[in-house]
Amino acid sequence: MSQDSPDIDAPRRSIGSRRNPDTEEAILAAAEAILDESGLAGFSIEAVARRARAGKPTIYRWWPDKTALLLAVYHRQKPAVVHADSGSTEEDVAQFFVHLMGHWGGSGAGEVFRYLVADAQSNPRTAETLSDYAAARRKQTGALFARGQARGELRDDIDPELAAELISALAWQRLLTGRTAITLDEARKIARQVVQGLRPGASRS
Repeated sequence: MSQDSPDIDAPRRSIGSRRNPDTEEAILAAAEAILDESGLAGFSIEAVARRARAGKPTIYRWWPDKTALLLAVYHRQKPAVVHADSGSTEEDVAQFFVHLMGHWGGSGAGEVFRYLVADAQSNPRTAETLSDYAAARRKQTGALFARGQARGELRDDIDPELAAELISALAWQRLLTGRTAITLDEARKIARQVVQGLRPGASRS
């Protein structure tokens, strides 16, 4: 396509600091498409701006850096339903693992999340963003364990968010070491070993 093609160079209208939904959608769709086609190696604000026909200042106003835009794409790709409610904490944990590992291993989402974790080691802004994200996820996954407490399935003295953090730590470790492939049987084994220690009658020492 020629350089003066309106499909590439005609800029979308911005409405200042207030987000234009059409422009926001175009930017996120362009970012997602670039990741799908070229991975992180081909991802840049410049490439997204060209594909979305949006100005770089608009992108930087809404997403202060490449990492913030990547996290927005990660949220966009995240499945709507993550936590099952089967009536069994063990089964809910197993299903959580299967779905999360499938999401990370079956799309570019795992590569993006690994990048975010790596960038957080040297970028304070990313570290803060990732910390806030992890805190929100602990609350969401903690609800899984809180339901087990309400059913009398788990001890009343456990901290649901701490239990969720243990699960997340294992998930992150598997992602960072390239072990996202998991069967439902293996996930159920993991869930059994985690949840058994949280049941009434388990040692509290």
